[in-house]
Amino acid sequence: MLNNRNRQIAIIAVALLVMAVTMIVLTQQPSATDDNTAIVGQIAPAQYQAQFADISADHVLIDVRTPQEFNSGHIDGAINISVETLPQRLAEIPRDQAIVVYCRTGNRSATAAQILASAGYNTIYDLGGVVAWTAAGLPLE
Repeated sequence: MLNNRNRQIAIIAVALLVMAVTMIVLTQQPSATDDNTAIVGQIAPAQYQAQFADISADHVLIDVRTPQEFNSGHIDGAINISVETLPQRLAEIPRDQAIVVYCRTGNRSATAAQILASAGYNTIYDLGGVVAWTAAGLPLE
């Protein structure tokens, strides 16, 4: 039989497990709410490779760093639209495909994802940064 202290520890452990599973589920796939507001999904480099590595995968990969950073090395297939110019260049981004954004460390990509969500895009993934990409052993062009 569990004493009070062990019971409290068990309850906390179960609560943490439920929270962890909920976080994983919520960050796996972006989804729209009933009022069609986008939710941004986080995607890790390995997940991106598994889901979008096939060239026929219907998505747009956007590097939101500056043109100078982009030219110093970017993920193959990415287009460069800096986060500073993104609001003015939304017409260049199709609405019928998944959008994947990344930057150097993940700060600008989070901002870009929110700009896209506010503009009505529904399927948005934040890949984070090229720092995590290269740390995973993946190449830059």
